[in-house]
Amino acid sequence: MAYVKPEEIVENMLQTGASKTGLSVKNLLLRGFLAGAFLGYATTLAILAATQTGLGIVGALIFPVGFVMIVLLGLELATGNIALIPIAVKDRRTHIGALLYNWYWVLIGNLVGGVSYAFLYTIVTTKMGQIDPTTIAAAQRLIDIAENKTLGYAQYGFVGTITAFTSALLCNWMVTLGAVMALTSTTTTGKIAAMWLPIMTFFALGYEHAIVNMFLIPAGIMLGGNITIADWWLWNGLPVIAGNIVGGMLFTGFMLYWAYNTRKKKSY
Repeated sequence: MAYVKPEEIVENMLQTGASKTGLSVKNLLLRGFLAGAFLGYATTLAILAATQTGLGIVGALIFPVGFVMIVLLGLELATGNIALIPIAVKDRRTHIGALLYNWYWVLIGNLVGGVSYAFLYTIVTTKMGQIDPTTIAAAQRLIDIAENKTLGYAQYGFVGTITAFTSALLCNWMVTLGAVMALTSTTTTGKIAAMWLPIMTFFALGYEHAIVNMFLIPAGIMLGGNITIADWWLWNGLPVIAGNIVGGMLFTGFMLYWAYNTRKKKSY
């Protein structure tokens, strides 16, 4: 049967969350690196499509290709693990130390992957600095987005920080739902179609995704944007990671766990 019922989905979420905490540092870093790079690929493709057509929704329709590659290859994306591992801890299938271990190494892998792709993308786009990126529409659009995601919040101070946090919360509600929706089908086609929907939604709405920004903002800096590393982490990196954690863990992970977990609780 292609369709998987919600109760079975939650059980699969628990099993997946527990299994992820058993991976070695090597696997977490390699799989995290690839996931970060693939989201960079998808982001540049989406920006290119939106720039060429003048329609942001076209970019949103295309962006989920990166997420599909990540899920089908079983790679590690910190924002997805945020929904799966905490409920495995709650269900006593793993422990909090293993959760922190996974999140830490996967975030490092995602960061290195995103920054590495940003560096390679900058080399190609500018012909190793021989071409002014502001003369390239897609590159200028990337710079504008990166500045808006940092300086755009900075101009509002604390209100900007709360806005970034809330945008990240809403983002990872959808991103983690994408990871869960992949569990609603046993066929590859069904998985792709199901996960495409929430990923397209978050990207079209412009919400803040920490791992996407680990490519976008470094790329904006490398292309000459008026952004510092401090701007990145103070106005986007830290509040967005915090918002992603709350959104994914609470609104996807725990709400589905509370709603559909029917397994008898252990007595210990």
